[in-house]
Amino acid sequence: MFTTSHILTYIFLGAAAFAYMVYGKQQKKAVAMLSGIGLAVIPYFGFGFWYMTGISVLLLALPFLLRF
Repeated sequence: MFTTSHILTYIFLGAAAFAYMVYGKQQKKAVAMLSGIGLAVIPYFGFGFWYMTGISVLLLALPFLLRF
């Protein structure tokens, strides 16, 4: 069952995915664009909440770790 914290996490990750995709497209940064796409697609695979949150944190940090 979804709790309020699950729903708020999904909303935050959706907003971050949109922001990363827009930023990646405008600045022509492939890593940010692919991270945004990954953040948008990962909830559709039906992973567990904590597994998905861990993957999402890695995708959020990826553009900061790989700067090119």
